[in-house]
Amino acid sequence: MSFGAFIRNHREAKGMQMNDFARLLEISPAYWSRIERDRENAPKDELIIKAAEILGVSVDDAFIEASRLPPDLQTEVGNVVRMYRKQSQAEK
Repeated sequence: MSFGAFIRNHREAKGMQMNDFARLLEISPAYWSRIERDRENAPKDELIIKAAEILGVSVDDAFIEASRLPPDLQTEVGNVVRMYRKQSQAEK
């Protein structure tokens, strides 16, 4: 699932209109509409976090759907890759 679809599904499940959601994010509804329709890449980290918090979803899940590491792990890319590779090898 894409980031836009992930957020749209959760927003709609909450019964929240896109314009109201964009207003809470303090961005233009047109920009957010493009994100939800996958015409824009996932937004900057701060908006991903804010969107997840507004919707009550896991910030980690939102970053996973955005195909991006959460900010607290971005400085640990090497360690994350090493841990992943080590785990992958252990499962073989």
